[in-house]
Amino acid sequence: MPHLTHFNKSGDAHMVDVGHKKTSIRTATAEGIILMTPSTLELIEAGGHNKGDVLGIARIAAIMAAKKTSELIPLCHPIHLTHVEVNFKIIKTPSAIQCSVTTKTIGQTGVEMEALTAVHIGLLTIYDMCKAVDKEMEMSDIHLMEKQGGRSGHWKRSRFSKDEKQ
Repeated sequence: MPHLTHFNKSGDAHMVDVGHKKTSIRTATAEGIILMTPSTLELIEAGGHNKGDVLGIARIAAIMAAKKTSELIPLCHPIHLTHVEVNFKIIKTPSAIQCSVTTKTIGQTGVEMEALTAVHIGLLTIYDMCKAVDKEMEMSDIHLMEKQGGRSGHWKRSRFSKDEKQ
């Protein structure tokens, strides 16, 4: 029967011991979206925002967040990331930006939390930089897309496809 690994037999929260696990190449990809008004999206695309390059700054924030995940999530292991890739995709209808992050390491535990944290912070940075012109922006659909490595091997999202949600 599946169990929550962050609790010991007594039910106390603990950091999972990964010392016995084999080192392997591990990757994870997560994504999410931020909806906004068409005028806000145009402002970001044109680079006309007073605060500068919105997506460039959000990219750096996402990378920094991936590196600091263990400081934010109490039971996450500090991980030596070998690569963080952040991509933004402009979506015209509805007006939105999709953030996709892939994280990589060679280690004993996965990098899913790093990818998810990076997506959240990338989107939050866009919100922070644009809230003066659009307070109704909405972040949503943040999820893990794929992970590879470790004992569980390769996993790719199939559950909750957009058709199933509606």
